Amino acid sequence: MHPLHPFFHPRSVAIIGASSDPERIGGRPLRFLIEAGFAGALYPVNTAGHAELQGRRAYKTVTDITEPIDHAIVAVPLAAVEQAVADCARQGVKAVQVFTAGFAEAGPEGAALQGRLVEIARGAGMRLIGPNALGLINPAIGLFATFSTLLNGLKPGAGRIGLATQSGAFGSATYGAAALRGLGLSVAVATGNEADVDVAECIAYLAQDPGTRVICTALEACRDGVALRAALLAAADAGKPVVAMKIGRSALGAAAAATHTGGLAGNDAVFDAVLEECGAVRASSIDEMLDIAQYCDAAAQLPTGPRIGVVTGSGGIGVLIADEAEPLDLSLPPLPEKALRALQAVLPFAVPANPFDTTAQVTSVPQGIERTVGAMLAEGGCDTVIAYLAHAGLSPQRFAGTEAALAALAAQHPQQQLMVVMLATPEVQQRLAAAGVVVFADASRAVRALGAAWSMRQRRAALHRVAPPVPAATPLPAVATEAQAKACLAAAGLPVPAEHACANRAAAVQAADAIGYPVVAKILSADITHKTEIGGVMLHLADADAVGQAFDELLRRAALHRPDARVDGVLIAPMLRGGVETIAGVVNDPTFGPMLMFGLGGIATELFRDVAFASAPLTPARANALIDRTRARQLLAGWRGAPAADRAALVQALVKLSEFAAAHAHELAAVDINPLVVREHGCACLDAVIERRSPLSPSPTP
Repeated sequence: MHPLHPFFHPRSVAIIGASSDPERIGGRPLRFLIEAGFAGALYPVNTAGHAELQGRRAYKTVTDITEPIDHAIVAVPLAAVEQAVADCARQGVKAVQVFTAGFAEAGPEGAALQGRLVEIARGAGMRLIGPNALGLINPAIGLFATFSTLLNGLKPGAGRIGLATQSGAFGSATYGAAALRGLGLSVAVATGNEADVDVAECIAYLAQDPGTRVICTALEACRDGVALRAALLAAADAGKPVVAMKIGRSALGAAAAATHTGGLAGNDAVFDAVLEECGAVRASSIDEMLDIAQYCDAAAQLPTGPRIGVVTGSGGIGVLIADEAEPLDLSLPPLPEKALRALQAVLPFAVPANPFDTTAQVTSVPQGIERTVGAMLAEGGCDTVIAYLAHAGLSPQRFAGTEAALAALAAQHPQQQLMVVMLATPEVQQRLAAAGVVVFADASRAVRALGAAWSMRQRRAALHRVAPPVPAATPLPAVATEAQAKACLAAAGLPVPAEHACANRAAAVQAADAIGYPVVAKILSADITHKTEIGGVMLHLADADAVGQAFDELLRRAALHRPDARVDGVLIAPMLRGGVETIAGVVNDPTFGPMLMFGLGGIATELFRDVAFASAPLTPARANALIDRTRARQLLAGWRGAPAADRAALVQALVKLSEFAAAHAHELAAVDINPLVVREHGCACLDAVIERRSPLSPSPTP
């Protein structure tokens, strides 16, 4: 039995702090459980010594109860929580929810008290949700172990969509919205402060819960990246779609944020990358999350391909569907000749195309809708057929024949998905969903949900499981300056051009003579990360005089703009022409560990933000996939007559950088190689920054 099972399937529930007032926090869960007909035993507990509460026998303490207790709710004042949890531990309670607030979210004293609750629970082998939790529900068994006032006016129904969220308000808003749509829930839980049980463990539970088919989740933060990855992968392995929302942005620390990579990862790009690697998709709103869940719950399977066939009585709706499909990598392919003939046989007056516009005249043809949809499914060569039927579902009696035919068509074509866009009564929608027909009122939302499901299918085909990194045998050398950083990267196998760190003018000229003109000169300082901001790079130096003058000028500019900076001299490097400027980098995310970044480089990196992330280390296949997620891939292939860049060399460089990142995960904060120029033959790191982790920063969880 899963350790969380007693929370969601208890045979008995004790409410500690129960109230005779059904509107108080301690009274609501008792009332909700009674009203819902919870079949298990209920034990109200209140120190006032009442004989009964809300018609049930009451107890003064939980230790007075002689029967086994699976699940206890603690809804007492802050000062009484520790004793209540200790009593539960002595009584052998399996699972405890603490509703009371005032713990870690309130400051150090609250955090210390929260820590003591965890010690008590772990010492007794008891699991704890909260504190500061809203509660949980399992509608199928009438378990409404929550104080959410949503239940005063709305009772979520039973179904196959599970919800795990940190925020109680977000949780009740979501299952309220689901109930209004007629979407049923398996369970829903709000984890609060997550002193013990967190959202990741709840996802892992739902992944093996036979009553859950789709998992929705919302996180404000994640304390354990390893556990979250494992839970998401467990859901993918079980064939259960996960739709996630991430609220807020992760803080990566000052060291990482000082680099381009850290700044770009400061949005939610890392979280998005982890979701993709684990087969989940991200929603931007509660409505979108429920749209995707609705599709996945009703559909027999995730889409088998991106091709859509559209049957519509409105040409405009057909164009709208096509517009929505294109950016989601969905397509409306031309129909095969056999499909065109089959459709024309039903509606000879209609223009045979995809979308297929039946016009309003379809209603004058016997079984016109059913026959055209059937022809599209049978002959259209499409993975999904979308039928726009306006408001037909609002007239259940008139729609009954069509409804039965659509259900039959879905059964006849199990490898394809039938979607219907129309206004419908909840009963019509639910009957069609039970038959595997997905119904949406809005065409745009239907296509977006389909696109998310197709994305999930593709992600499942390329799941990535991160292995624990093997630390390098030798620690990082000095990496404070560009020259030191590049030397370190060169030792790791990255392509670094021959260049020289020069402490004086004569050495700079000598280095340039050895390299061959033209050359580049750069200020060399551990304190000047972005050299272009002070004019710290001089290009196209064609002779010794130009190099000598550049040396003096760079020192002058550094002294003018950064008089506090330590200056070690000037770096002389070959002047490489041509190629595609890209950026490659590493950010050591505190939750998910080392992540590789790739995208368009140069001075406009943060302006265009055309970057993608992937967990390190990479294989060549994953490096290629990372490149393909950016617009840089188009430039690399040769743009407007330019020669194609050496993609194989770029892939090798990304793999080497990712291996370096994984090996030094315990030391690195971030790496920037910008630009990493990809030429017709080979590539070269033209600038590099390596940031060490602060000794005080936490180690990444992987």
